Parts: sequence; C-alpha cells; structure tokens
Amino acid sequence: MPDTFTTLDTTKYGPFPPSHIHSIAARWKTNLLSASLSQPLDRINVLGDGSNGHTGCVNALSWARDGEFLLSGGDDTTVRLWRIDSSNVGREYPFVCDAVIRTGHRGNIFNAQLLPHSARIATVARDGDVRISDIGDCMQQPVSGQETVYTARDTNLRILRCHKDSVKRIVTEDSPDLFLTVSEDGTVRQHDLRVNHSCRDHAECPEPLVEMDHELATIGLSPLTPYQFVVAGDSAHGYLFDRRQSKKHLKAAWGMSPDDDCTTTCVRRFGRASRPSGLGSRFPHITGARVAQTNGHEVLLSYSSDAIYLYSALDDPQDISMAKPQGTVLPSNPKNNKTRDQRSVNISGSSIPNALMEHDIERLMEEEQGNEAENLEEIRESLETDSRMPDPDEEDEDNQENDDDHDDSMYSHVPVVYPRARYAGACNIQTVKDVNFLGPQDEYIVSGSDDGYWFMWDKQSQRLHDILEGDSSVVNVIEGHPHLPLVAVSGIDTTVKLFAPAHGERRFSRIQNATSILQRNNEEASSHARLPEFMSLPLLALRLAEGNTGSSRCEHQ
Repeated sequence: MPDTFTTLDTTKYGPFPPSHIHSIAARWKTNLLSASLSQPLDRINVLGDGSNGHTGCVNALSWARDGEFLLSGGDDTTVRLWRIDSSNVGREYPFVCDAVIRTGHRGNIFNAQLLPHSARIATVARDGDVRISDIGDCMQQPVSGQETVYTARDTNLRILRCHKDSVKRIVTEDSPDLFLTVSEDGTVRQHDLRVNHSCRDHAECPEPLVEMDHELATIGLSPLTPYQFVVAGDSAHGYLFDRRQSKKHLKAAWGMSPDDDCTTTCVRRFGRASRPSGLGSRFPHITGARVAQTNGHEVLLSYSSDAIYLYSALDDPQDISMAKPQGTVLPSNPKNNKTRDQRSVNISGSSIPNALMEHDIERLMEEEQGNEAENLEEIRESLETDSRMPDPDEEDEDNQENDDDHDDSMYSHVPVVYPRARYAGACNIQTVKDVNFLGPQDEYIVSGSDDGYWFMWDKQSQRLHDILEGDSSVVNVIEGHPHLPLVAVSGIDTTVKLFAPAHGERRFSRIQNATSILQRNNEEASSHARLPEFMSLPLLALRLAEGNTGSSRCEHQ
C-alpha cells in the first residue's frame, strides 16, 4: 500500500502535512523549553538602576504580546515597558525600557496586564481604581533604547471606580474588553469596556460576580476553563466559583443542591486537613492563588506563615473526620489520580507563624501619630503585665485543629477538597507573596521568600529544585516567559532581575546552602510561634514606631 502522504505536493509541504509538521514543531519547542528550565539557572540581567527604572518596590510583572514585552509596575505608580534591544549584542537578553506610563494612580500599583488582542493596559492599585491606558503608539514603534514618557492625560481611556477598597489582581480573558478584578472589599467584578456606566456612588456599577464577608487578595483563572476561577484572602480556604448560568443543572453536576440564585456558584472549597504543628496563627489567610495553564484543574494556594499547597478541582471532597490525616496533606482521590506519584514531601515544612496583615499595621500606625509617646508607653506596660507564654502542648493540640473550625459562615456548606502536595521552605511572613507555576507543562512551583531568595520545586516529586537570590530583601513576584527559558523576579528592590540557564559558574544560586536556609526559616518560625497572638499587634506597632523592624517596608499588598 502506498504511503498516505505520497499524493501531497512534497515540494511545498515535504513528506508530512502542515498540521503534522506544526504539531511536531510545537512538541519540539515544548521539550526544548522544559529541558532548558531543568538546567541550573542564574541571574543574567538587572532591569533598572539608580538613574533608570522604578523608584519604589516592583509589585507587578507580566509578559505581554506572547513575550514580546515585559510590563512592570510598583509603588511609584508607573508602568514600564521593557523590550529586547537587538542592536545591543554585548549582553544576553539585553532588555531596555522603551516607555514609561504615568498611570495617574494615587496609590501603589499591585497588578498590570495587557488586555489580549489590544494595545490597552489595565492597572489596579491601592487607591481602588481600575485604570485603562492605551499604548498603541508605543507598541508600534521600533525599539529606540530611549524612554518615552506618557502622562495619564496621554494614555488614560477609562477609570473604573466600582470597587470600594484596594484592588489587588487582574485576570484577563481572551478578549480586549473583558477582564476580572479582585479587591479587599470582598468582591470580584467583571468589567466590560464596551459598556459605559458611571461609578458615582456605585449606583450604576454592575453587580459583582462574587461578594464575600472577608477581604480578598488573589484570583486565578486558566484559559482552558475560563468559566471557573479561584479566589482567596482572609480565610483558611480558597473558593472555586463557576459562572456558567445553568444553575440548577450546574449544582447538580457538582453534587450540590440547587437552592440559591446567584450570578456565580461556589462549587468547591480548597483547604488544609490541619494546620501544621507549631503554627501559631489563629487567623489563617492566603496570599497567592494560581490555576494551571496547561490543564485547567490544578490549583496552587500560598498560605501566609505556612507553605504552598497543590489541589485538583477533579478530586472528590473528603470527610476530614474519617480521613485521620497524617499532617496537612491528604491522599488524592485515586479515581482521578491513578498515575500520580504519592511519595512523601522531601523538604520538611517550616512552621511559620501568621504575618500581621498590613491594614492592621497601618491602622495602628495612624493611632500612634496622635499621641505617640503615650501609646508606646501603654504598649510597653501591656507587654510587661501579661507576658505569659502559651503551653506548648496546648498549642500543638490547637494547631492540629481542622481549618474548618475557623472558617467563615458564607460557604460552610460547600464541600472541601484537600491538597495533593505541599511545598515548604520559603518564608511568607513580611509581605504578601504570589505563587506561580513555571515551565511549558507547569512542571515547577515557584515562590518568593522573606530572605530575598526565590524557591523552585519540582511539582511531581515535590523536591526542592533550586534556591536563587532574587532581591536584597524580599521576593514577591515571579513570572516565567511563555516561550523562552527566562524568568523575571521582583520584590522590595526597585529593579527587576532576569534569570536564565547559566553559562559557567553560578553566582546567585544558594541551593548549596539549603540546609542552613531552611534551618534559619524554621528558627524564625519558632520565634514567632512562641509569641502569643494577642501580643503580636502591639509589639509590631512598637517596633514600627521605634524604627527597629530591621527591613524595608514594602507597600506590595
């Protein structure tokens, strides 16, 4: 029998059809990128310096137009566009700042995203505004190597003030007009730039997709399952919402009673089986959430003062009272996880206590300003008169309680899915850390740390893959390039660091010091855990007022 493809015009296509060639090329690129990221990484460039770059903490990083641009934003309320200058052949990945956008925000920028199929950037900030800036002229110009400054008057298209508090994150959809935002006011909103409305008194603002009774800080969405999104904040759980409108059939499909009528439906909660031993917090909260881009069902949650947990929306909820878990991770549902390696976690968890939420710090500092001396004396007296340390046995017993015991009341009836894996070692106390997948198949888990390092774990084996120095103080944000073995990292510094496969000796890897780094994180955790909860707020206020915190205060969250 003749070959199936011999009838094709091989002078045009070769021996294979175009679709097959494209598939082979895509797999080859994926495998090449995966292999490159598995190699030792090192810092290869720093974006910005004393005369060029941001003048405050860099809180926002995102790759735009399939990796052609890198957007950065931060405390200085500007967004910078970085592009590779191909004329500069003397340096690997020679990114230069092509444009500076003065957004007009009146508070720290927390997130900046280019809306797909457009030249519009959406930014969110502490001032509660959602601002849309048009940078079409900049994107159409060739790389000049010189910064072009755009004012808010030059670029601002829309200002949306639907939220009533700081807006933390944006997730885009496959549309130049639709995107979601999450805010400390406890809401998730969908914005449609095709529809005009007035935000005065919020009377005309569309109803939020989600409205919760606690602050929200993070949101995750996958392009493979755009009808679902995960939100989390000041609660022990992450919440999976489904915004498909066939509510009766939808809730039945998730095994729930269709007893309400709302814009979205909370179909699952993600939580820990128990809080790790030594974790002193009575108010657990989640700082970062991501949904895998390549499968649409894996979810990462980063717990403040704890570790990172991996979940699957495909796993069935489990009865915690019947599971009798050993620690915080339950075995995944075997029906949906037949091929998963269930080996134990290789890096022991560092039991890190809960960080003080920033709004509490700010509230205390405002109170201090009126009568600082008198207030400081009252704090000292309270610390001296009630210095009883908790009984370690009582503390361990409390820490093994199910997180459901401290849950909010809104969705207590929604089934809970427990984690498949736990990734520990990074310290998440001082600021609010994001979390991310890395690699073309989401092979790695990455997170920043309070010690200025960023951690990289192998997702499947849960092994610590690398520790790299990414900031002089704290790393908060890590974003991998969509097609190149290139990772952008930022934090309290005013610069952005780029990492790629190393050529020669590595200068910024600290994996050889992993034992001492993990031990130091554990020791820091223990020192925080011994401090009673009621003492943490006044003590930190005292240290802030006296200027003895020992580290820069970043307005990241």
